[in-house]
Amino acid sequence: MSNRDRHFERSSATASPALLPPRTTQTSISKQTDVAPAEAVALKEAVSKRARELGFDAFGVSRPDAIALAGARLETYVAAGHHGDMAWMETTLERRRDPKALMPNARSVIAVAMSYAPDTNPMEALSQTSRGLISVYAKGRDYHDVLKGRLKQLAGYLASRSGEDVKVFVDTAPLMEKPLAAAGGIGWQGKHTNLVSREHGSWLFLGAILTAAELPPDTAGRDNCGRCQRCLDVCPTAAFPAPYQLDARRCLAYLSIESKAHIPVEFRKPMGNRVYGCDDCLAVCPWNKFASAAREAKFAARVETDNPPIAELIAIDDRAFRERFAGTPVKRTGRDRIVRNALIAAGNSQDRTMIPLVEERLKDESELVRAMAVWALSQLADPDHFADLRKAYLPREADPDVRNEWEAQSA
Repeated sequence: MSNRDRHFERSSATASPALLPPRTTQTSISKQTDVAPAEAVALKEAVSKRARELGFDAFGVSRPDAIALAGARLETYVAAGHHGDMAWMETTLERRRDPKALMPNARSVIAVAMSYAPDTNPMEALSQTSRGLISVYAKGRDYHDVLKGRLKQLAGYLASRSGEDVKVFVDTAPLMEKPLAAAGGIGWQGKHTNLVSREHGSWLFLGAILTAAELPPDTAGRDNCGRCQRCLDVCPTAAFPAPYQLDARRCLAYLSIESKAHIPVEFRKPMGNRVYGCDDCLAVCPWNKFASAAREAKFAARVETDNPPIAELIAIDDRAFRERFAGTPVKRTGRDRIVRNALIAAGNSQDRTMIPLVEERLKDESELVRAMAVWALSQLADPDHFADLRKAYLPREADPDVRNEWEAQSA
């Protein structure tokens, strides 16, 4: 899964709740925690070497029972409602508690990570108010496609060498990849709940292999956040009620990607020009200074996805949307939500030249789009013009939420 935001990829996104990692020593390729048969050590070394050849930047092994406390913490997270309307977290809660629920004969869990670190600070784009900011992880090829193919090759190699069963996971099953990666020594879960690595900072995609092969486990990652809380302080919506805890309902990544509802008023101004995700808590992590730019070319931004002009996103139709974002994570969110977000960005831009484009969206088929067009015009148009638009459109508006938006902005 995407360690970063996708705080919330049908995985995550994920966001991993308040999972305090073990306080032990962390390294990229961790030291083994017990004496293992020479054959098992040799097998692990061979698989680790093959993982590097396939482009993975980190590799670690843990036991299936290494995250025994994570299930209880997830239950507390869901009980508090911090998962928002991501119902899949609640419905898969019991299966998430134990990797063996997905593979009863599993003896080892292999966690792998691939860096998607950018070569520039993504927060610099927040000042480019005419462009829609897209989270770093979503600008290139969908990580599911990239990682899963490599993981299948790695799992096939392991199966051929060991003769044991294997199962591959990349954010597509109820498996808690971040706690497992921390248990395998790849890093630790930081105060922003994402995995942090000494070598790669906060920019990691994660995958896992469950296997019946007995492999020597690594030492779990040690929390190296110390007193630092930059990730907590930078959050524009105060989405962290405490260190290691994330309330998705206040997170711009969740609101802009996962939420199918209207964006609450209190979060519209803080969204700024973000149209897909938010990288702030990841970008300020001081461990990023040790990260080199991602070596996987498929994760590089494409021209059409590298923070495109807001005006283009407002005007985009479904066909053009699918073509523009084909093969990227953005496509899964859908045209309507992206246009919804772009309209908020337009309202925040104070660029009155966008008014004609925004007015066109008052006739959009999507109520999500029409409602945010009303809000954007309330920010951009002068009062008399807005009053004229209200007089023309409110009487024929059937959706109660859009009608409420007209009334609220006219009060």
